[in-house]
Amino acid sequence: MELWPWLTAALLLLLLLVQLSRVARFYVKISLYCALCLSASAVASVICLLRHGGRTVENMSIISWFVRTFKYVYGLRVEVRGRQKLQVEGPCVIISNHQSILDMMGLMEVLPKRCVQIAKRELVFLGPIGLIMYLGGVLFINRQRSSTAMSLMANLGRHMVRDNLKVWVYPEGTRNDNGDLLPFKKGAFYLAIQAQVPIIPVVYSSFSSFYNLKTKLFTSGTIKVEVLDAISTSGLTEADVPKLVETCYQSMRNTFSQISRMPQENGATEVPDGQPAQ
Repeated sequence: MELWPWLTAALLLLLLLVQLSRVARFYVKISLYCALCLSASAVASVICLLRHGGRTVENMSIISWFVRTFKYVYGLRVEVRGRQKLQVEGPCVIISNHQSILDMMGLMEVLPKRCVQIAKRELVFLGPIGLIMYLGGVLFINRQRSSTAMSLMANLGRHMVRDNLKVWVYPEGTRNDNGDLLPFKKGAFYLAIQAQVPIIPVVYSSFSSFYNLKTKLFTSGTIKVEVLDAISTSGLTEADVPKLVETCYQSMRNTFSQISRMPQENGATEVPDGQPAQ
């Protein structure tokens, strides 16, 4: 029995659904994104192993190149302000908001040299994706064991100063697409104070105008990225952590609200859900 007629009919039905249904388009695009991540990770892993022989932060430039090509598939534009603020010579802690699986595209657009990320331990088991994260020097933590996470932070502080590394952290701790920022966890701030390195906040605008998991929206759009001024931790102690967290949180929250506004036909501005109009 010939399979080609059935395969052709299934493909035509899928194309029809994509044209008629926003939900179908959403899931097709998400499936394509997952496929791109898996295939790019597999190819990039081979290149990283051939070029550098194993796990090193130098592999991040290879990974970054692959991920930056994804935006052309989805018709996304990335506008960056203050990129030069990330080009510091010494180590630092970079913090940013965390909205969805698309965050990786925005991150790779501005990722500075010698920068590693902190991620939950479960991601290391995602086949090629876990492998490429490991090869890129990503630091995995067990979020269920706070003592292990704090021990890792203590070791990381010494490691980042010794090897001149920048560390990228999502202080919200989990994805959040509610139109506002979640309260920040304190790990990144303890790390910066312990190592006596500056904190550089990076804010991504709301994705809600082109990507919304609840309404199954996934279209082309623009991601705005704003890099804020570095915040010094020189001379600060653990007692200063709450104030430092609040300073960073309010600065990033205000910036998120400002760059996420969408102009309307009547000249007003629309703000993300959860944010008051100003």
